[in-house]
Amino acid sequence: MSPDGNREGRIPLPSVDQALAMVLGRVVARSPRAHVLADALGLVLARDALADLDMPPFDKALVDGYAARSSDLEAGDRRLVLGELLPAGATPSRGLGDREAAVIMTGAPLPLGADVVVMHERTHRSGDFVVIDEPSIKPGQNILRRGREARAGDVVVERGRELTPARLGVLASFGCPRVMATPRPEVVVVPTGDELVEPDSAPGPGQIRNSGSTMLTALAVQAGARARALEIAPDRPEALRAALERGLDADLLIVTGGVSAGQRDLVPASLEALGVECVFHKVRIKPGKPIWFGVARPRGDRPGTLVFGLPGNPVGSLVGFLVFARPALWLLAGRPGNAFARSSARLEGPFSHRGDRPTYFPAVLTTTSTPPVARPLEWAGSADLRRAAEADGFLAFEAGDRDYAAGEIVPFLPMG
Repeated sequence: MSPDGNREGRIPLPSVDQALAMVLGRVVARSPRAHVLADALGLVLARDALADLDMPPFDKALVDGYAARSSDLEAGDRRLVLGELLPAGATPSRGLGDREAAVIMTGAPLPLGADVVVMHERTHRSGDFVVIDEPSIKPGQNILRRGREARAGDVVVERGRELTPARLGVLASFGCPRVMATPRPEVVVVPTGDELVEPDSAPGPGQIRNSGSTMLTALAVQAGARARALEIAPDRPEALRAALERGLDADLLIVTGGVSAGQRDLVPASLEALGVECVFHKVRIKPGKPIWFGVARPRGDRPGTLVFGLPGNPVGSLVGFLVFARPALWLLAGRPGNAFARSSARLEGPFSHRGDRPTYFPAVLTTTSTPPVARPLEWAGSADLRRAAEADGFLAFEAGDRDYAAGEIVPFLPMG
């Protein structure tokens, strides 16, 4: 066993990819339930949504103007008798008469016999007649035919789709006021450590403000979850266990601090005492090596809570969330695959990497080319959250000492 209490001296630590596979292999998506449309933004549809009627349900005008027969304009006489007025929402009382044009508004149904709508701007009035100034008239002009968007029974939004504002509008127009969708995952963040004080307090000697709760709850919300943070848990076994037990009611629990191997790092033992199975502890990654992941016992018909113990240093916890917790939240919410898989970027200039672990290094992107160009930031390490906050994401450098040339392609983990 190595001096820090981990068996990595004999058993290699898992790689990032191995650890991520272990995480995703333990995720069970939440069971779908009915949601009203007002609460469904950003959720993933669990069942195909079907049209309850043809859309549009009638042939309708796409512009304000005059509904007419194109054949009435073929002989060269451009004058038509003014017929009835058809505002949007009205129903024609009769079909078109001989050489007649109905005054029609956008969205109104066409009278029987009409096969063209001429824009108001391309006509003029002459007594009881309208004169068509447009020289070329084609059947179907400025008309949306019945069922052009969808027929009754058609799938209008497929399951697995995220419910965007536009898709919610589609569902409303096709008579789907409630939908079956995967609920937002519930996330609880538990900060730990006697050295922490809340942001509205002045730190005393040896103390720091609790930045992790604010950052991690925001990250969870950004990933589509409902998230809340509990009060700071002290470095005392009984109080710590009580705080962690409260967090086990969530779908995903994030604990910050207390996951290394020091005498005051009590989180792993406290979690295991609560029946949380340790899946792995420590990963070959920088920053964030001490990360702990486990799964609680199932509660009733609910899968066990996914538990992430993230290091207390802020950038380590940020990287740990982006690499491991965010993909887990993605699957919990019913989304297929990993929406935040690494992309790639081209180095703006030369870069020297030194280290025996894969390293996530903050960088800003210039997106005027494909792939985008990345500029690594001047960064002081895992405690330097201020500089990391300026980044668009992290360049993922492989383990080992290597000098990278300008223009080389490097994997890139986006921040959001």
